Amino acid sequence: MPTLGTLPTRQPELGLTFVSNCSAPTQRAEVKGVFSVTPEKLLAEGVPATLADGVLVLIAGTVPFRLRGRMTTVLEVLLQRMSREGSAGLIVNASPSPRQPYPQAIVDLAEQLNIPLLATTASAEQWRGVHEGIQQSRLTFAERRAAQLASLVQELPAQLADQRAMQRIADWLARALDVQVMVSEPDRVLVASPATAAEELAQAIIRQSVDGNGPDPSSGPHTQLISLGPSSAADTVLAVARRTPFDDADLLLLRHAAKLLGLVDQARREYRAASDASRAARNAAVELLLDGEVSKARRVMRNLDPGLLDPETARVFVVETSPTRRDAAARRCEAVTAGRALVVTDSRRHDRILVIHPIQAGEADDRVAVELTRLVAAFGAEASLGGSGVYSLSLLAHALHEAKTAQRFALHQPDSVALSVQDTDLVSLLPAHAAQMWARRLLTPLMQIDTQWELLRQTLPAALAHPYTVAARRLDLHRNTVTRRVARAAELLNKDFSSLTDRITVALALELVTHRELPEPPAGSLETEIPTLHGLLDAPQIRLWAEMLLRSARADRRGLLTTATAWLTYDAHLEPTARALGLSEATVRSHIRALEGYMARDLSGLSGMRDVLFALHLITGAPQLPDTSLELCVAA
Repeated sequence: MPTLGTLPTRQPELGLTFVSNCSAPTQRAEVKGVFSVTPEKLLAEGVPATLADGVLVLIAGTVPFRLRGRMTTVLEVLLQRMSREGSAGLIVNASPSPRQPYPQAIVDLAEQLNIPLLATTASAEQWRGVHEGIQQSRLTFAERRAAQLASLVQELPAQLADQRAMQRIADWLARALDVQVMVSEPDRVLVASPATAAEELAQAIIRQSVDGNGPDPSSGPHTQLISLGPSSAADTVLAVARRTPFDDADLLLLRHAAKLLGLVDQARREYRAASDASRAARNAAVELLLDGEVSKARRVMRNLDPGLLDPETARVFVVETSPTRRDAAARRCEAVTAGRALVVTDSRRHDRILVIHPIQAGEADDRVAVELTRLVAAFGAEASLGGSGVYSLSLLAHALHEAKTAQRFALHQPDSVALSVQDTDLVSLLPAHAAQMWARRLLTPLMQIDTQWELLRQTLPAALAHPYTVAARRLDLHRNTVTRRVARAAELLNKDFSSLTDRITVALALELVTHRELPEPPAGSLETEIPTLHGLLDAPQIRLWAEMLLRSARADRRGLLTTATAWLTYDAHLEPTARALGLSEATVRSHIRALEGYMARDLSGLSGMRDVLFALHLITGAPQLPDTSLELCVAA
């Protein structure tokens, strides 16, 4: 779009020069067209009744200043009319000469009225088409600006609190005006486009010098600083810079963009304030729940999320991720559990999120667990999830402890998720390669002959877990066949299968060999010694599993773990156990049943007995487990 200052350089063939002083704001004025009139017509018909705003008045032809009195009068009237109509300037045709082309009276009046006086060396023919060219240029510019404004409006987000809205508007502005863009507060940069803009504009941000919507005088002619607030003391500032100067149209577009950015910034601040208040209330509710103050917590949450804490029971989940991603992860947890769970960030840990899922008693609602599991998978390897069982709201502190333990336990799981430690399969926790090596070494005597191994691998799992009669029926074999095969295996392994620990040890080895593939050894690892059962169980994740498995039973005043230790020591026989403890068999039986409830294990089965045996050994040191290293050496 041509201006009074750019027209001489854009169309040098016109030979335009300024005769009088022209201020910088006047030079930036838009030229909207050219009105051409001859001196003869001015003298004969006088000044035109109307002149369009922003036009240049060209007196085409030689001005007869010899008729100084009449022509000066007409020019004075013309200048007065031009001043009222807002004309851009007056041009007369003059050959190159040191002489002044205007009478001094006209020069003085033009300066008084602030109307630029220009001279041209071009002929009337050369001026033909200039007006139409200016009109076409203005039309093109108007269409481009309309497209830019429409594009800017498109960047306005559906929700002003959209986290990415400010960045999208900054990116658009950088493209539209070919500028460096930065929006900043006193202590941080909110957005920058391109990414290097913050460094480029750092020296230009001097907030004390920001004056309304004007540029910072100390930052150079090609830098603009615009406050996004209602006053010049506002914290948020839009800074833009480029190599070429800004014209009035550019500044207008900047102000439009600044208004949108200001709205987005205001919404961001208000949303943050509301979120902070909501977050503080939710954190307070969680603290009350952990202190057992259920009624107070319900009153806090009544306005935030009515009915959320109405159930009497709940599960607790712990999500851990990197500190830099925690807040974003918390927002995603809130989104996927909206209306069903209470999500807060842990004030004691910068990498932890707590999720409380109230559940109606008797209902099996695992939707929150499923959604959190999906999220943790999406977060990647740095995230993990631990969950508790269902607890009364008044016992939420216990649920949180269980969830934290489960989360530590989840770090050793393939999917980094442990929703219930008690339900976790012990075999999956063993160090895979070492466990396979141990199992294969232990079973080597059985595996040396293929036909023998095929028979024994089919018979032993059932025969070790059940009475031989039951095993024979399950395997569709004669009882004597089962007895003979078991005796042969015991002989080859040098085991006593009347001993519960021997049955458990061999059954574990069989499960590893027959149901688990031999994994590749860890990169760079070398087997320097034979793995032992004690070595396999001496792992942090297995100790955590044992602690969680026995935690509830240990709190029972009846001494359930003492009973369980004696019962396993006497190979799960009630009579010698009762005699050793000085209890009745009925009491021992009731203790075992209570232990089943606490541990969620069937203690009539070999796998349940195995879990209790290993957990007791790890936590209490009893019953003793056989050290298989010597036997393995003999077998080798």
